[in-house]
Amino acid sequence: MAQAALRWLSLVAVVWLQFINGTNTNFPAYSSELKQLLSMSQLQLNNLAFASDAGKILGCLAGFAADHLPFSVVLIIGSILGFIGYGVQFLYVSNLISSLSYWQVFGLSVLAGNSICWINTVCYIVVIRNFPSYRQIAVGISTSYIGLSAKIFTDIVDAVWPHSSPIRRARAYLLLNTVLPLVVCVIAAPIARAIDAGKERKKEGGFIVMFVITIATGIYAVISSLGSVPSGSWPVINLVVMVVLVILAPLTIPLGESLVEEWGLSNEEKVHDFPIKELHDNRELRSVEEGMVEEEVVVAAEVCDEVVAKEEIGLKTMLSRLDFWLYFLIYFLGATLGLVFFNNLGQISESRGYSSTSSLVSLSSAFGFFGRLMPSLQDYFFSRSKYVVSRPASLVALMAPISGAFFILVNPTNLCLYISTAIIGVCTGAISSIAVSLTSDLFGTTNFGVNHNVLVANIPLGSFLFGFFAARLYHKEGHGGGGRCIGIECYRGTFINWGSLSLLGTFLSLVLYARNRKFYLQRLQAAVTPR
Repeated sequence: MAQAALRWLSLVAVVWLQFINGTNTNFPAYSSELKQLLSMSQLQLNNLAFASDAGKILGCLAGFAADHLPFSVVLIIGSILGFIGYGVQFLYVSNLISSLSYWQVFGLSVLAGNSICWINTVCYIVVIRNFPSYRQIAVGISTSYIGLSAKIFTDIVDAVWPHSSPIRRARAYLLLNTVLPLVVCVIAAPIARAIDAGKERKKEGGFIVMFVITIATGIYAVISSLGSVPSGSWPVINLVVMVVLVILAPLTIPLGESLVEEWGLSNEEKVHDFPIKELHDNRELRSVEEGMVEEEVVVAAEVCDEVVAKEEIGLKTMLSRLDFWLYFLIYFLGATLGLVFFNNLGQISESRGYSSTSSLVSLSSAFGFFGRLMPSLQDYFFSRSKYVVSRPASLVALMAPISGAFFILVNPTNLCLYISTAIIGVCTGAISSIAVSLTSDLFGTTNFGVNHNVLVANIPLGSFLFGFFAARLYHKEGHGGGGRCIGIECYRGTFINWGSLSLLGTFLSLVLYARNRKFYLQRLQAAVTPR
């Protein structure tokens, strides 16, 4: 297969890896059953959700390994960590292990959470190296698929274990978390690699096709997530459609690229009847023309994708900047708070008397997918337009709806639960995606890895703090009723607190926007100025 086609094939492999790498996102679908099986309090259950996030603190180990080991080895190590972390829990929940203490389950959750970092690290590096001029777009498209992980896991459970008891569904989720990432990593390991293909050629056509496939996948995921899943053969049909959209449809791009290059090569071979001088002149002319086109494409792509940083600084200097602490708190009160909401979605729906938790998890997954994709669409189509919205302005537009969604949750109807879950899913996904580019915008690319890891360290911190206080209020309202609380009062105070905190985050994002408005105006002026 041609080298250019192998690049696209590597992107497809990354999509597959991301699709199954959000194993922690389906935790709400079985958390209530896990709580019952292990006789845990709400505080202990919150600590398990925190443990999965805490595993990301050790993500630097994956980065170090990726610098010294083949990517295939890094992928296998990551999948094995997840296999152990989730596999032992599955054996215990299935009564195949007689005894497992709470702190052993906690440690296994940390191990499982850390496995995600190993797979993500390979995905980021492969995409950035293979698509240097389109790196933000390629990373955005591929990472958006992690938002569908909970959706595909739920679809598999509905198709393979239909009408199962909640306990059996919990075991099914843990079994899939154990096996599926390992299987996909083994399949993707040989093709998820950096491809050295010389100069990067024009790729607009491939990305347009990828956008169409991705958007079609997201639309179908949203539609199939609404309402309860019908009985009969629908779960199997639904699973088949998702597999075709995610596994098979993206393969058309490397296949098409391979056919185009092969057709171009066969056309070259047909010129053997030309006179020698004419053949030489034609090749020389074509070489010049192709060189001009390639140079124009690369320059244009670099202009569209170029990250002109406000300043290039390291960790110590960054920690002294007001912009960093504003940014840190905005993420803390926005995306992190949204993730804590999803970690507690199982208990929230249970307290409201809503039984279809899995459909809520699928809905949040599908809308989170679109949220992650939105910044890539903006970068691709509007990066050189005078109408482009700066990233701090995008944060303002995303923080305000999160605040409103939490206040809407005070209403006890299931419709409000669905609406708020969708809003928080979109906004949390979009903020997570924007953050990657905003970190490099404000603090540069030289020390990006360290700087961004410090920023996202607020995720385990927020997971613990917000989850802890939510659990305290839950127990207070539950009045000791066997560790369970039923009624809208269980989370009313929590929703009001979270909505108020998100409102504060909206104000802080306005301050960040005002402080950096001049910088983004200068960037926009440079982008739209003819070169």
